[in-house]
Amino acid sequence: MESSDLMAPVDKPMADREAHAPDAFNHQPKIVLDGEGPLLLDSGVSLAPLTITYQAYGELNAHKSNAILVCHALTGDQYVGGVHPVTGRPGWWDNVVGPGRPLDTDRYFVLCANVLGGCMGSLGPQEGDPKTGKPYALSFPVVTIGDMVRAQARLLDHLGVEQLFCVIGGSMGGMQALEWASRYPERVFSAVPIAAAARHTAQNIAFHEVGRQAIMSDPDWCGGDYLSQGKRPRQGLAVARMAAHITYLSDLAFHRKFGRLLQDSREITYGFDAEFQVESYLRHQGSAFVDRFDANSYLYITRAMDYFDLAAEHDGVLSKSFHDTPVRFCVIAFTSDWLFPTTESQSVVRALNANAANVSFCEIETDKGHDSFLLDEPEFFDVLNGFLRGAAKHRGLI
Repeated sequence: MESSDLMAPVDKPMADREAHAPDAFNHQPKIVLDGEGPLLLDSGVSLAPLTITYQAYGELNAHKSNAILVCHALTGDQYVGGVHPVTGRPGWWDNVVGPGRPLDTDRYFVLCANVLGGCMGSLGPQEGDPKTGKPYALSFPVVTIGDMVRAQARLLDHLGVEQLFCVIGGSMGGMQALEWASRYPERVFSAVPIAAAARHTAQNIAFHEVGRQAIMSDPDWCGGDYLSQGKRPRQGLAVARMAAHITYLSDLAFHRKFGRLLQDSREITYGFDAEFQVESYLRHQGSAFVDRFDANSYLYITRAMDYFDLAAEHDGVLSKSFHDTPVRFCVIAFTSDWLFPTTESQSVVRALNANAANVSFCEIETDKGHDSFLLDEPEFFDVLNGFLRGAAKHRGLI
């Protein structure tokens, strides 16, 4: 999850962090999806048994026609609403999912699964390898966005949901929404990719590589085998989070919150402690992140995003990815998002227009950066509400 949390405190005590490590929790429900046999990955490797954890909000109607699949971003998870069991804070999209909110749980059955390769209960590198009884670590096969979506499709099969009313997500979640609409158009009535792109740019791959190198350079990474050795690459993962977090905000968002304010309004000490508030804020973001995320999962999920290229299977022609699509689209971008700029969303819209697809496009003016979809943006809520109401009328849900 790209969560900017601009109201977070800039300092946090270091005590008791290990007690809140991700593997200290029993995330439910955990579903074993082995009815169709092993899951064949894009790499050619087969995974079995396939386990997925998810959270559901609201009720599935009698026709099973009101299901919305929320796809989470890079460091997100299945806890979109309610209280997060690890952080004790509201779910990452609590302002969007719930009664009377855009994803109205009085009307819709809202589902979010932890992605394949994640660290909140779904099968990933920190889960136990049935062949060895030890964590997979780097023996876990590299996964793709397509693999994540195929795993989600198996979950829907298990739940008896043949067609989604909507698939929605921001950032990496938007990539999954696009993959869903391209791979399973007959199973998707509407799709809302937000602050996303049809492929990862060289710049974004470069940012991810910096984060991965920070993790792998930490002596406690132990070649990926840190769990078996009772260690965690906390510093490396924290630095990776700090570097990535900078890309989630805009320059104006940083300036508005911090400017060049000194920590505690003290004078310059001519040292290397966190003298500026923005430094302390980033250090807090890094240290808090290691409480809830697994370092190897970070490697795997960033690599999945790097590999994503929706047009690759279609001779590099993006429009072929949406040939004769019946899906209704709402593509949303933000003016100050320099990680996934508006031009990336416009490329998707042009590909959809080339297929005479039913597509709406909205660029929302805001200075909050890439993380705008996680924050209080009334225009974003209005656009999302309007699109979902219109789709629900055509679907016969209202």
